[in-house]
Amino acid sequence: MISRVLLGVFLAVLMVVTGVSTYLYLGGRQSHVAAAPLNPTLQTPSPRALVLPGTLFLVQNGAIFSLSVGRFHQITGQGGWMQPALTPDGNLLVVRKTAFYSDIFELSRFGRQLKQLTFNAAPRRSYDTGDNHWAFYPRITSDGKTVFFSYDKPKGGYEVDMSIWSMPLSCGLRCGTDWSYSEGYTGGDMQPIPVSGGIIYTKYLRADDGSIISQIWFANRPYPYSLYAGKALTTPQQDCREPNISPDGHYIAMICTYTKQISNLVIAPFYGSGIGPMRTVISNQMVAQPTWAPDGSGIAYLAPGLPDAPFQLWFIQRLAYFPPVPSPVPSPSAFGGGPLGTPTASPLASPTPAVVVKPIQITVFQGFDASSTMAWAG
Repeated sequence: MISRVLLGVFLAVLMVVTGVSTYLYLGGRQSHVAAAPLNPTLQTPSPRALVLPGTLFLVQNGAIFSLSVGRFHQITGQGGWMQPALTPDGNLLVVRKTAFYSDIFELSRFGRQLKQLTFNAAPRRSYDTGDNHWAFYPRITSDGKTVFFSYDKPKGGYEVDMSIWSMPLSCGLRCGTDWSYSEGYTGGDMQPIPVSGGIIYTKYLRADDGSIISQIWFANRPYPYSLYAGKALTTPQQDCREPNISPDGHYIAMICTYTKQISNLVIAPFYGSGIGPMRTVISNQMVAQPTWAPDGSGIAYLAPGLPDAPFQLWFIQRLAYFPPVPSPVPSPSAFGGGPLGTPTASPLASPTPAVVVKPIQITVFQGFDASSTMAWAG
């Protein structure tokens, strides 16, 4: 009897020890994919880490962070702040989103609130949430006088499909102008960018099979009541969105899916109201929000570090999409050292193999908002 009791105690202890050991073993090998993103300010730059030029502004959990000299700084609280864009005088235009509306603000580079540009909350006595409005993706013209943005007006009741609007910085929305007319139940028109002679933006449309596709469009004047006014720069089959213009104004970067579950980084020459041949730079990542470096050294973007993981910050160097021109192959010489002094051709030099430039992952566990634009100051 005693031996059976001792055997039972021994087996019970063995089960506990085995269970705890197995738990600790598996816990030490679990994936960080489902872990909550870390605050970017907790990241200490490695001495060998790539230091991006200038100051990059990006968003995590409703807070805006700046990245400068390899270190992150939090410049706003987690209050629904998103979609930063630069002003000509070095400040930021940002969106603050609440549960029922969003507004555009001007902040200093250090997050101090300077001015509220829109007031989209419904009147106090209104019980209709449809009286609230949404403003997203502000961009200001180079002269600092006009702000373009996506706005949900006109709208019918609770339906929210964005159109492109402009407003004078000195006058606000009461002096605003509707530039586009969006197709219902698609999300509408997004991310306007002022360019010479007009604007470019992403237009979402419904394809013949009922799916929603996106195109990059150019408009040189307001078209408030025409769905297809202006000019499409990309085709429905290319399914492109999130445009960004290089600092010199000569190239456009964008995301193109080609109507598949992919997200390619694509660049093309930009001619103001048209684009040249498109070139795919990255095709093996879910790329979002490409943003050119102010010194032209490369493109920053967001993409998961692992499948189904949060979006991290990446950088692709200029040599990946603008490779250097190879040196010309020298012509064979007609003079040589044959046995009787006869001319012999010298061997041709071997061509230099092309250098493969891969994207550089800047962050690992931070996780940034892939629907928010980034802003990059020099």
